[in-house]
Amino acid sequence: MSTTHPDLPVSAREPDTLIGDLCSLLEKYLDKEQVDVVYKAYLYGAEAHMDQRRMSGEPYIHHPLAVARILADMRLDYQSIAAALLHDVIEDTLIPKEHLIDDFGEEVAELVDGVTKLTQIKFKSRATAEAENFRKMILAMVRDIRVIIIKLADRLHNLRTLGVLPPKKRRRIARETLEIYAPIANRLGMNSFRTEMQEIGFAALYPMRYRILAESVRKARGNRKEVVQKIENAINQRLLQEGLNGRVVGREKNLYSIYQKMLTKHLSFSEVFDVYAFRIIVDSVDACYRVLGAIHNLYKPVPGKFKDYIAIPKANGYQSLHTILFGPYGVPIEVQIRTEEMNKVGEIGVAAHWLYKSGDGGSGGTQMRVREWLRELLEMQRKAGNSLEFLENVKIDLFPDEVYVFTPKGKIMQLPLGSTAVDFAYAVHTDVGNSCVAAKIDRRLAPLSTIPLNGQTVEIITAPGAKPNPVWLNFVVTGKARGHIRHFLKNLRRDESVELGKRMLDTALAAYSMSLKDLPDERRQALIAEYKVTDVEDLYADIGLGNRLAPLVARWLSEGVPSAPRTPRRQRGIKNVWTRYAPGWLGGEQRLPGRPLAIKGTEGMVVSYAKCCRPIPGDSILGLVTAGRGIVVHVDSCKNVASYSNASERRIDVQWEPNIDHDFPVDIRVEAINQRGVLATVAATIADMKANIENVAIEERDGRYSVLNITLTVRDRQHLANIIRRLRSVDAVARISRTKS
Repeated sequence: MSTTHPDLPVSAREPDTLIGDLCSLLEKYLDKEQVDVVYKAYLYGAEAHMDQRRMSGEPYIHHPLAVARILADMRLDYQSIAAALLHDVIEDTLIPKEHLIDDFGEEVAELVDGVTKLTQIKFKSRATAEAENFRKMILAMVRDIRVIIIKLADRLHNLRTLGVLPPKKRRRIARETLEIYAPIANRLGMNSFRTEMQEIGFAALYPMRYRILAESVRKARGNRKEVVQKIENAINQRLLQEGLNGRVVGREKNLYSIYQKMLTKHLSFSEVFDVYAFRIIVDSVDACYRVLGAIHNLYKPVPGKFKDYIAIPKANGYQSLHTILFGPYGVPIEVQIRTEEMNKVGEIGVAAHWLYKSGDGGSGGTQMRVREWLRELLEMQRKAGNSLEFLENVKIDLFPDEVYVFTPKGKIMQLPLGSTAVDFAYAVHTDVGNSCVAAKIDRRLAPLSTIPLNGQTVEIITAPGAKPNPVWLNFVVTGKARGHIRHFLKNLRRDESVELGKRMLDTALAAYSMSLKDLPDERRQALIAEYKVTDVEDLYADIGLGNRLAPLVARWLSEGVPSAPRTPRRQRGIKNVWTRYAPGWLGGEQRLPGRPLAIKGTEGMVVSYAKCCRPIPGDSILGLVTAGRGIVVHVDSCKNVASYSNASERRIDVQWEPNIDHDFPVDIRVEAINQRGVLATVAATIADMKANIENVAIEERDGRYSVLNITLTVRDRQHLANIIRRLRSVDAVARISRTKS
């Protein structure tokens, strides 16, 4: 092996020197045969990258060697170190994965393949490419957690050499690091990676802010030395008096965390930096709690600022006692108390599994929690519609500030801060989330949008047949809940559009004295072939969503037109199609022949009711077919319908089904005398008529009269007429009318 030169910068040292240093370090914890495999991987990688150089001008092999050194400092196994030395071989050279399997075995080859970026695949946009690469990385990470550890080490070294890149590329890499890689490192408990990534990423993304903040910290640090020394001496003295062994270290705040705290909590620099942070490291869990007692006797604790992450570890397995104290001169002091093992796991997280696997160290909890998180990621990936949606869901999960709540049986559930009862329900089980209707928080009924607090007991009430509500997407915060709700609604929308499309086509066929149930199988097969769909349900779904027109499909079925017109996704140019196949049907108030489509009021997402005119049963109605949305139902006298008088292809005759048992929103305008209690009187009158008020907006018309714009739910026109009649009998009501904006 070559002689080491620790005082030389890495870029100025020869690869032989670097591999010598690496092997010397590996020999301290690996067998000789394993170190030989690593050296063989170095020779293989050096030959593969022989003619390649980095943008800094140094030989390319410097980068894999640096990544391997980062992993060796964490005491990772020899397969990971070998894979780090080979991690760019498949991507940047002509060597296939099969050759790596022959030379280094399946395990090393799989790790290299998992880390390899998928730059060969072309995507429509950079965002899609990054999201797809991230999805592939997560899937590889689920198979073997070492993939992401190598990837993080790769990213960390790239960040350390970021200065040679052009500014635009620097900013892109820095943003991606702060948004994805640093949070992943945090989720895996790799705190040392996270802090360095955040520091470099912050400096590259916001260089001016970084410089100003760094200078402010440098100036403030000089004034703090005396106070820090005084507090440290006092803590050491108290531990000595109590007969407790522990080392006390001052903890410097991360510049990026200072910046984030200033940004999110709207604090000045002095307010954030005026907190003195210390870490006390002891030899046992029992000593942690004894030290806590001694510290609380020394300085008074701030109420509500104690957190026990030893009894209830964080989602990434992090364990420590946290407390905030009133220090000398009234300065706040942050103290973390932990064991040596907890400190090591806190710095390198899941990687501590390899450090401790031969002994009885404490990374088992971290490993278990990471596995659980990866299982959830896999489930999210299956439910997500595309890579961008998956990335969005994972980003939500990567920024947790935990809250701890209890199930009725006393099990602790850990949720991101701001989670609602629906998030809790999905955390318990997907089926519980899909069928929840209400919640009990500390035995009191609460809406599903309620945010439980630390220590509360949450019970979810479910009902058979209950379904996720689209409104939940407005308040859920976990990626798991959001992914499952979206997945359910997509399937529901598909089922509804198929059913609606079937009814629309059946209605259109009635004009030709035909129906779907009488359609021969060979005609269905011809229909599938003509419209180039997988099956007839795909065609029904397209009709239901407004992407194809039922009358044109019906005409093809009835007459066997050789080349049936296909409605484009965008309706541009459809008038020409109708002129050819339905002459004389365009313009004015002419309608398609056949019976009107019956509307039940419960069709869901593919039949909606226009907010401009708020149709209710009893109104004369008309449907507008909208691409991607299905049918929007209007009152046929609505001004917005009149604007489509020259687009007959989009208008469809609809009628209400008899005996609709459903409530519909409607707007009314009430002019009332300005007197105390008038709103309560109007509301009570409406409630007496068995109607619910959804919204009230009050505007003052003049000094004597006010206008109440009320949205209420009614069964039909008769129900609304009865309510209006009753309101007119109220003395304070001067005028009342139904409004159609």
